[in-house]
Amino acid sequence: MNITILYFAALKEALGLAREEVSLPGGISSAGELRAWLGGRGAAWGEALGEGRNVQVAVDRVLADAATPLRDGAEVAFFPPVTGG
Repeated sequence: MNITILYFAALKEALGLAREEVSLPGGISSAGELRAWLGGRGAAWGEALGEGRNVQVAVDRVLADAATPLRDGAEVAFFPPVTGG
């Protein structure tokens, strides 16, 4: 499955990356599984996306949760929580 991943705000700065195209390994079929897989890439990834970090996710521009399924060609965005003022 091929997807596009977007990183915003502090995540973009921490990872040094705004966008990437990824071919997912088998077994990654939800937003939560993707986040765990990305967090396993190394220190910066684990710190930015690891369990316990307050990060929101959207799949195809709709707010999602860990159980949200992914599809081939999906656009997945990770971003810090947004507050109003």
